[in-house]
Order: sequence, then C-alpha cells, then structure tokens
Amino acid sequence: MLSIIKKVLPDAYELLLRRYHILNVISQEGPIGRRLLSEKVQFTERSIRSEVEILKEAHLISTTKAGMLLTAEGLDTLNQLRELLEEENYLLELQNKLAKHLDIQSCSIVPGNFDKDYRILSKMAERTIEVINHLLGEGEQIIAVMGGTTLNEVANHMDANLGYNRELLFVPARGGLGDDAMIEANVIAQRMAQQTGGQSHGLYAPEHVHSRIYEELLKEPEIKKTLQIVESASLILYSIGTPIEMAKRRGLEEDTLKLLKEKEAVAEAFGEFINKKGEVIYKLSNIGLQSSSLKKIKHIVTVAGGKRKANAINAYLKTAPSHTWLITDEAAANEILNGGNPLK
Repeated sequence: MLSIIKKVLPDAYELLLRRYHILNVISQEGPIGRRLLSEKVQFTERSIRSEVEILKEAHLISTTKAGMLLTAEGLDTLNQLRELLEEENYLLELQNKLAKHLDIQSCSIVPGNFDKDYRILSKMAERTIEVINHLLGEGEQIIAVMGGTTLNEVANHMDANLGYNRELLFVPARGGLGDDAMIEANVIAQRMAQQTGGQSHGLYAPEHVHSRIYEELLKEPEIKKTLQIVESASLILYSIGTPIEMAKRRGLEEDTLKLLKEKEAVAEAFGEFINKKGEVIYKLSNIGLQSSSLKKIKHIVTVAGGKRKANAINAYLKTAPSHTWLITDEAAANEILNGGNPLK
C-alpha cells in the first residue's frame, strides 16, 4: 500500500512520515513542549505549530500545561502506522533477499499465505498487473501467456487501464491441456484481450503430442505463424506448478507419475519437470514456447505463491533467465529463504 502512495502521491507519503515521527516523539517524550519537539524532530517551530493543530483537530494529541501527550486514539493510530511501516520495510527487505537468492531481476511479495487464504491469489493477481504495467512501454505490445488457475485469476483482474496508450496482442504460449477449458491458455489470452480492449491470436493445437507427430505439427502454417508471434513477444507471463498435480492434469500415465516421484520432481513449467537442483528430469513434446527461448523475450514475469509451492519456485527459477520478475507471497518467500521462519 505504501509503495503505491509513494509512487502516486510522494508528497502525501512524506507528510505521513513526518506526522508519524511527531506522534512517535510525543509518545516517547510526552508531555513535551513545542520547542523541545521542534528540536527532536528537526522541524521549525512554525511548521510544528501547524502540524500540532492538525493533530489536535484529529483528536490524536492533547495539550496540558506540562506539554503535549498522545490521546488513546493517537496511541492506537501510532501503533497502526508503526505496523504498516514495519511491514513495508520488512517486505522490501524480503523482496531484495529473495531476488538475490534466486539470482533474478526482481521479486514482488504480497503479505500472507495463499494456501491458507485464497484471497491472497487475488492480491498476487493485482500485483502482477502492476508489474506488467510498469514493464511495458506504449504502442504495440505482444503478451504471451500460459494457462492455469493462477493466470486465470490475473485475467479476471485486468481492465482497460492496462491497454491505455497500448495496442495489446495476447497470444497463448502453449496449446490446450484438454481439461478445464476456462484455464487453457487460449481462453485466458482471449479474456485478457477482452478485459483490456486488446486483440488475441489463438494456438489451436494439443499442448503435448507423441514425438513422431511433433515435427509434423510444427510445419503446419497456422501453428508455425502463431509460434513465431509467441517468440516475438514483449513479455511472457507464466506460473510454476507442482509436478504431480500438473502431470495428472495433463493425463500422464501412472508409469510417468511413478518416474516423477522416483526422480524427486518438485516443479513443472513449459512441459519440463524439474528436480530440486534445477535439473530437467522429464520433458514433454509440447506445442508452444520452449524454455530455451525465454532468454530472447525482453520481459519475463512469473507468478506463484503459497508455502506448498516454495520448493517448486526455488527449483524452477534456478533455470530461469536473470531478467525474470517473480510475484509471490510472504509464506513462499520465507519458506524458500528460511525454511518457513520469518525474516529476522
């Protein structure tokens, strides 16, 4: 919240810090006179006088012959502000540590644990759109998108603001999964286009096929054209899955599930199943963007959260290009960095 205020209303953010500082000094030193308060906070007596009047009118401080004191409401407000500022600083530190640990460009972390509170997914979706809006320039922009429940939520939160001064083209980065149509990449790309006033281009092919027909499908003119558009994208948006869940969603055979368990797969993305060392232990012949092409795309944004996905995020991003942006939640970040213990 404070980071948004800082961007949109920097003067308001500075004013908030000033008044927090005044309330904090009064809390520690009160009763305190204006002159001593002025010295403590290093503001002129004139500016302190006007600030004090505003805080009095808000019933946050009271004045006595001995000096100024916080009211009960003022103390409560100070505590809330302190929590807000501490959380902001804590999350900024956590973001920096996680980005350094994963060796990627940037991390954006929302408070909470998606595993325990489904509303956190909504917060991650909103943050993802903020990041996309920050990264994309004006004019023609191609956004390649994968499928899944997480990106479905991102699509639900998009609106015309993302399309302002932009000509957006959304293109699926993979074929269909063959399960819930609402979370297929084609459908998500179409909905993102509708939400933002952009356009979409479909990839009408199964996501994975037997290797013997894979090369033939790649020669199909429409599929070839779509994959060329995907590889020319300005930005790729994808999520990271847990291996067994994704294998079952793709309808893989029991022998394959057994293999993934034996080789200790912990993550899946782009049809690749990864172990905790970041090694590919199983790969599908999939129609769509290949992970080897990621480094050619200017902006890479991945969104995944919840403590249960921490190992998947940690492992898969070992293979990711360094210019990747990650949007996740506090629980996943702490699990990756500290085995679930909050940052100290």
